[in-house]
Amino acid sequence: MVTGGMGFIGSNFIRYWLERHPEDTVLNLDLLTYAGREENLADVVRDPRYALSVGDIADPMVFRLLEEEKIDTVVHFAAESHVDQSILDPQRFVRTNVLGTQNLLEAARRTGVKKFVHISTDEVYGTLGSTGAFTEETPLAPNSPYSASKAGSDLLVRAYCETYGFPAVITRCSNNYGPYQFPEKLIPKIITRALRGEDIPVYGDGLYVRDWLHVEDHCSGIERVILQGRQGEVYNIGGGNERTNLSMVRLILEELGRPLSLIRHVEDRPGHDRRYAIDALKIRRELGWQPLRSLEEGLKTTVQWYVEHQDWWEPLLAGGGQQE
Repeated sequence: MVTGGMGFIGSNFIRYWLERHPEDTVLNLDLLTYAGREENLADVVRDPRYALSVGDIADPMVFRLLEEEKIDTVVHFAAESHVDQSILDPQRFVRTNVLGTQNLLEAARRTGVKKFVHISTDEVYGTLGSTGAFTEETPLAPNSPYSASKAGSDLLVRAYCETYGFPAVITRCSNNYGPYQFPEKLIPKIITRALRGEDIPVYGDGLYVRDWLHVEDHCSGIERVILQGRQGEVYNIGGGNERTNLSMVRLILEELGRPLSLIRHVEDRPGHDRRYAIDALKIRRELGWQPLRSLEEGLKTTVQWYVEHQDWWEPLLAGGGQQE
């Protein structure tokens, strides 16, 4: 079972898994919120190995679903994930990310799930100075309601491993990009606004640094963790592509042939982490994983996808998908 499989990373993962594991069936549990869209998996809905169950991970029905479907593996993506929205409405993030994860963990424990992979984020580590990188041993120091709720869910997973011997693994990834990403996020926001000739808002001085990971490279890392990851462990998955937000805007505008004059600096958001960087040495050494795409290659194909799929993102903008 994949939770949140209609979202950006979840839908890419389901497609990735079905292509590479023809013997498996996948049940997608998704609440179909604003960022979870059935169009994201329009190409697999008729695959007999795939099924959708519309539901909430915080609902008690999760136990019955896991039991009836005889689920042996859970890959848990479902989460509220937009930092700006967490500042406006933190309670919604605690409900889904903390209470929902605990409900799912308990249902999985009681129904004998054999492997539970919890997908988390490097944001739980907080912020970095100009040097160093997050390792799996870095203390958790979240700075936004979103990252705090994800850190809470990580600690619940750890507690289930320690208390019950529950077969769970945690992954923490750097910033993802690629096709089917909702336009509220940085890269699709830049692309879609540039294609429409609109100003590109950049927080503060634009020198906030992120490590960028193509979503398919992330999926391949999760695949390695499912197949080989050790119970109770944490694995960082990073792309090794550090860039400032401002440099990302410039790269995309250059790729699209749009002027730099579209850039507009706006007031910074509260609690904005200055830099993230992932040390992915553990997953490289233990599981033999490494990203296959350079940022330049991945960004080029991502920009092209949005150029060719305006019918996917334009209705989202009409419905308020560009959240400042």
